[in-house]
Amino acid sequence: MRGAVRERLPDRRQAERLDLQVDGLKYRATIGRYANGRLAEVFFDMSKVGSAADTAARDSAICASLYFQMGGDPELLRRALCRDARGKAVGPVGILLDLVAAEEGTTS
Repeated sequence: MRGAVRERLPDRRQAERLDLQVDGLKYRATIGRYANGRLAEVFFDMSKVGSAADTAARDSAICASLYFQMGGDPELLRRALCRDARGKAVGPVGILLDLVAAEEGTTS
């Protein structure tokens, strides 16, 4: 993505909220999209505010959001993230992207 330009989001935009669990920890994810429906940003809040898991989830969401805003493909990122031996995503961003892909019918 060298030379890519970050696509600015409108100051006000709709958001979707999803609750998920990762290793017994509760997360609330917020998803923002561009007007055309393309994924633009993700945020995480969790039950253990200030913990290492909270920081890692929030940092991962920032990285994913910047990736999307630079034109990155959510499906490529989804497939690249860590999974267990059965192919199930193990981190908050991967689990969230799996849920979004399932909702959109883009899983394979």
